[in-house]
Amino acid sequence: MPLEESLIPADWLRIAEKDLLRVERALRDADPEAAGFWLQQSVEKSLKAFLLSKGWKLKRIHDLEALLDDALDYDPLLEKFRDACDQISDYYLVERYPAFIQGANEADVQTGLESARALVAHVRNAITGDAK
Repeated sequence: MPLEESLIPADWLRIAEKDLLRVERALRDADPEAAGFWLQQSVEKSLKAFLLSKGWKLKRIHDLEALLDDALDYDPLLEKFRDACDQISDYYLVERYPAFIQGANEADVQTGLESARALVAHVRNAITGDAK
């Protein structure tokens, strides 16, 4: 029997926060491509957590900008994460597809990590009222 994906926002947020730890670990290991991949995953799961909390029907989508566009219908303040989502979206492709030669660099991933932490905190507060 195939497993069904959770529709519980807190489940998605918990994994998004775990992915942030994976980013930090990959950066310590001098692996910015892996760090970028986990960064993209964290932001994707955070946005899905937020959207699920609003009754959104779960979609298999990895495009951070499209997810952000959907989220803006519920919270226009998320627009401040547009540039970060644009930059971080590319990291998903770099790690998964070898045709993309230019990898992520550590400084850019670190900047993205700061934005992702802010986004995750914003989403946590929107869902639970706890900014952590």
